[in-house]
Amino acid sequence: MHVDVPQARRLVAAQFPEWAELEVRPVPSSGVDNISFRLGDDKLLRMPRFARWTGQVTREQRWLPRLAPHLPLAVPTPLGQGRPGEGYPFPWSVYDWIDGSNADRLTDHRQAAVDLADFLLALREIDATDGPPPEWSNGFRGVDLHDDRDSPVVASRMRERIAVLEGFFDVDAVTEVWQTGLDAPTWDGPPAWVHGDPVGANMIAKDGRLAAVIDFGTLAVGDPACDLIAAWGFLPAGAREEFRRLLAVDDATWARGRVWGLTSILPSKAGLADPVQAARAHQALTEIIDG
Repeated sequence: MHVDVPQARRLVAAQFPEWAELEVRPVPSSGVDNISFRLGDDKLLRMPRFARWTGQVTREQRWLPRLAPHLPLAVPTPLGQGRPGEGYPFPWSVYDWIDGSNADRLTDHRQAAVDLADFLLALREIDATDGPPPEWSNGFRGVDLHDDRDSPVVASRMRERIAVLEGFFDVDAVTEVWQTGLDAPTWDGPPAWVHGDPVGANMIAKDGRLAAVIDFGTLAVGDPACDLIAAWGFLPAGAREEFRRLLAVDDATWARGRVWGLTSILPSKAGLADPVQAARAHQALTEIIDG
């Protein structure tokens, strides 16, 4: 799905006439699942690219206002929900704009580990009654590793992605990480809130600290091991143990979390063709094997 600036401007004018005079301009890094535009200086338009992700709109509109008061970092504030129109077929959202930079640029990783752990602990403490289960529109985040639905950890995807490593990395060692997670006891606590993809691109830094967590499209209630993606897809080795200690992660949850971590670092064939990406993947895989 492609949306250009004139089309986005027409949608705003038709459905939110009070903002019709505000400038609409593309966001440089719009993301994979959604198209994003700045609206004026303090708002963001967020539009799903594919029908699969339209459930993210209603989920974020419903739950973000309820979660926000309990969280120590900022999250997006829904300001309005748009409907299909002007040739665009899906619901869409208007949010406040959160200033800052991509959290991957942070240099104080230990402080980042503390701030993110505080956020995830606060998220898990929120009552999850009636929260959204793992489903199609959140990518089945939070499922058990044995679940056969189309999640990032479903067996068919894991086999394919590990097979790409042949000739580049020790396939047996990576397979052992996956198998250890599969063999670990399943989550036996109450379903917990999970963000689903807490990596640097989905967090905002300001003044050298984590300031906000964004992109709650994969928000779900399930196994909290899912959010250990952050240990491998965001935090470097020096901060990882502190992150685990602060979250009080047991061995079984850590083993399952390493499998979720693999989903964020396993390279594609195209990635292996890029020397820089390949080197980063090799380092990340080495660390997850050791961890």
